[in-house]
Amino acid sequence: MRSVNAPRPTTTETMVQRPDPQDLKRASQARLVGIVLAVTITSWMGAQWLGGQLGLDTRYVFLLDFAAIAAFLWAMVVTYQIWRGRRG
Repeated sequence: MRSVNAPRPTTTETMVQRPDPQDLKRASQARLVGIVLAVTITSWMGAQWLGGQLGLDTRYVFLLDFAAIAAFLWAMVVTYQIWRGRRG
């Protein structure tokens, strides 16, 4: 309950600040990078274990390694773009 002598809030105090659309875009990109990294790491580790259990040929293991490296490079590029966007 408000006191009788308490000052009334001004319109700027009652306004809700809306996030910048660029910040929302960067946040969704960062979330996507995190998801891609988590899925890549767990998939790669699982594939390495499964490949050892099944006795996969080395060329298939290298194919999985290159796919993981491509995902890591993509994540690095997008992270760099996010970082550059924050600086600008």
